[in-house]
Formats: sequence, structure tokens, C-alpha cells
Amino acid sequence: MLTSIKGKSVIVTGGSKGIGRGIASVFAKQGANVMIAARGAEAAEAACDAMNAEGCSTKWTSCDVSDWGSVQAMVQATADAFGGVDIMCANAGAFPQTKIAEMDPEEWDQVMATNLRSAFLCVKACIPHFEKSGKGRVVLTSSITGPVTGFPGWSHYGASKAGQLGFLKTAAMELSRYNTTINAVMPGNIYTEGLQDLGQEYLETMAASIPLKRLGAVEDIGNAALFFASDEAAYITGQQIVVDGGQIIPESLEALEEI
Repeated sequence: MLTSIKGKSVIVTGGSKGIGRGIASVFAKQGANVMIAARGAEAAEAACDAMNAEGCSTKWTSCDVSDWGSVQAMVQATADAFGGVDIMCANAGAFPQTKIAEMDPEEWDQVMATNLRSAFLCVKACIPHFEKSGKGRVVLTSSITGPVTGFPGWSHYGASKAGQLGFLKTAAMELSRYNTTINAVMPGNIYTEGLQDLGQEYLETMAASIPLKRLGAVEDIGNAALFFASDEAAYITGQQIVVDGGQIIPESLEALEEI
């Protein structure tokens, strides 16, 4: 059993739905005070209300994670509400599917801002609070797409997720002076609203390519994030863990036929 995080102050960006909501729920059910940050106020409020109805301690705030002023306001709102910031889960991300030949350069920039620039901004905004408390935790939601695999239409998404891991290494060194660790969870195909939008055929094809023969649950990512945020992971920093049901292991689909 991990050391309790009850009473810890946690921010989860993109926490109103999908993987972010799963992360927020896992932390909240462990007794943490969770700030759910999202661009959509209605979805954020609904997620907050649902968790609080189960006895959790959550609040919500609107935030554009690509905007420095908005990120600063989010972090300050969390510190004001919960007395500080202990854990930053930089999860917010976008993954429109557009092939390179058809992609508008502005779409590339937007994905980079939402997925990669936001990681930098969230870390930077939390540093004064980590320095004040003498410790902290940062967990990034990266992906297997980009660092390990590729998929047509996600060149920008993959580049942003690989970029997060590049940022992670230097950030781990710079954050060490504040007794703060930073690590990344790399999800495979997790069953979310966004994945549903890709269609049933996609879902079935992806499940068939995974040794465990199923898509992951958002709580699987939340549990990995919880470990990285725990006291037990205090000596782990600058690392990443793949949570994909074994998806990246087979050399080919034919290999799975041998199971």
C-alpha cells in the first residue's frame, strides 16, 4: 500500500473528461484535494460535482493551458483553495487527426501549444510553490505515439509527446533543487470519449493488436500517476512508464496469433 496522499493539493489539467478525469478521480478517491482544470467550464463543473457527490474534495477552474496568464491563474487558484500545490498532473492534450499533406500549419502550432508548451508552463508556474514547501511532484501524460510508435494523421501529436520526454530530462535536473520529481506516463490506447469518436472499427482493430486483447481504462493511467506522486517514488525522476497492455511488444499482428 502506498503512503496516503490524503490532504495533498493536486492539479489535473484536462481533468474534466477522458484520461484526465480518470487521474482526477483516482487522486480524489485517495483523499487528495483536487483542482480540475479544463477549458470547458460546463464539463469541469459536472466532473467536479460528480466526484464531490461521492464524498471527494474537488474544485474546478477554467484554464487555457497554452496561455501563460491562464496557467498562472490556475495554479494560484489552487494554492488559494487548498493552501499550496503539491502535485501537478499536466495531462491536457489535443489529438486532431490530419495527415501532413492536408495539415494547416496553424493546426500544428495549436497541438504543440496544447500538448508541449503547456507542460513547460505548468511546471514553471508551480516552481514557487514547490520551492516554498520544499518538495513537489510533476506527472506528465505523454503517449506511446511519438516516442515509440507512429500513426497516420498524428505527426504533430507524436512530435509533441516525444517533445515532452525531451523536456522531462532537463526538467528533472532543474527541479531537483526543489526536492521535486517529474516523470511521465505513456498511455497506449485507453477507452475514452475521444477514442470513441474514431469509430467502432478503430476500437476493435486496436484491441486486436494488444496482447491483453482490450483497451485500457482511464483508471489504469490514474494509478500509474498516483505511484509517481507517492512517497514511495521519491527516488524516481526523469523517467517514464508505458501503460499499454503490451501493445508495443509484438513484432507483428502475426505474432499475436501465436498466443
